[in-house]
Amino acid sequence: MAAVLTPPVPSPAAEPAAVSRSRWAGWRGRWPLLPLIATVLLPALPYGNSGGGGPADVASGIAVLVCVGRLLYLRRRPLSAPAALVLGLPAVGFAVATVTAADPAAALPGLVRYLQVFVLVPAAVFLLLRDAYGFRIVAGSLVLLALVQGVTGVHQYVTGTGASYMGEDIRAVGTFGPSDVMGMATVVAYGLLAAAACALRTPRSAPAWLRPCAAVLAVALIVPLTLSFSRGVWIATAAAVIVALALTGRRQALTSLAVLGAAGVVLVGGFGIGSAMIADRAASVTQVTSTPDRSVSDRYAMWSAAGAMWREQPAAGVGLKGFPDHRDGHASIGLSSGSDTAGAGQEFRRQALLSPHNMYLLVLGEQGLIGLTALVGSWAAILVGAIRRLVLARSRGHAAVDCGLAAVALMTWQSVNFLYADIGGPTTVLGGVVLGLAAWWALAEPERVSAA
Repeated sequence: MAAVLTPPVPSPAAEPAAVSRSRWAGWRGRWPLLPLIATVLLPALPYGNSGGGGPADVASGIAVLVCVGRLLYLRRRPLSAPAALVLGLPAVGFAVATVTAADPAAALPGLVRYLQVFVLVPAAVFLLLRDAYGFRIVAGSLVLLALVQGVTGVHQYVTGTGASYMGEDIRAVGTFGPSDVMGMATVVAYGLLAAAACALRTPRSAPAWLRPCAAVLAVALIVPLTLSFSRGVWIATAAAVIVALALTGRRQALTSLAVLGAAGVVLVGGFGIGSAMIADRAASVTQVTSTPDRSVSDRYAMWSAAGAMWREQPAAGVGLKGFPDHRDGHASIGLSSGSDTAGAGQEFRRQALLSPHNMYLLVLGEQGLIGLTALVGSWAAILVGAIRRLVLARSRGHAAVDCGLAAVALMTWQSVNFLYADIGGPTTVLGGVVLGLAAWWALAEPERVSAA
């Protein structure tokens, strides 16, 4: 009788070790994501400088170097032709604006900053993300940062230790201080959108608790976002949420809107969280053409100045970092010298108005039609490509639809928010991370995106 050979049964004690080695091997392959995670989390550290050169900028530089080192070591093709064109196109406008500036040497710091935020960091994110799991890790870091800043902001409002707003130190600014009142609102909006995307389309392999947890986080982050009193961020977040819901299907969109409406009524109406001031701030959005406040008047004056710079130099603008030097020569007499900031541990100080608080007009004034066409063309290609791939992924039952929703929502938010804000402050580099996430979803090879 022939003997039947059967494979040996592994001992129970050996299985956990094998699983542990497998998981360790997986995480060991993810180490290039560490600089990206650091880039996302480090803006939470206050370092007393609203410009560049902070810890997050250093981490982003390390991420770029890691990306270059991996490309050289693995001898891989850096980018596909479409991705290289879309991600590299803004560099054309930056270079032209630098060369044609009245003082090219003075424009060089602007060239470095713009290349970092809009070309190098997005390209590094694009290349360091191997699959949807890596995307989720970076998006999860955005949620963690938003949670920390949101809790800090709510504490500031409750204890009266925030930035000054209408004579009271109640404005939630997180660890960014009154000199960067948009910082906390920006990171909270990023985290809210990432959490909402996960709640709307939770990954199939995720544990059962992830979806309700993500939904609770998304709703909870509405509170610090509201207490930031940042009208532009409110508008951008509402637009991004509406776009994301529209791409999930009518039934789920209506259900989600009902939940969000109920949450808003409970948080603001039921608990009275800043209801009077929030109502006044929201109403001021529709009053900007009749009785605008000083901040709106100054913004209009700076928008007009940026338009005047463009009309003077329509092709290439006045040069990178040229807005502050040309502002007074093009602004109306009604422009104030600066805005008042105080609170959150900072004494009263006058902060100069050095940008138009509109990214599109800033680019138009400093880089002209060449720069605006290159930059907006790149962003439009990323957004359209992200929406297109998301629609296809939904129709085919793709496993990484949550990544697509997050990418589209974040890119929509960035596009709308730039109507009311421009680059500046420690959260600037996060804009590059967001662009990289959206570009990865829109332009990466199908096999990388489908590896969920």
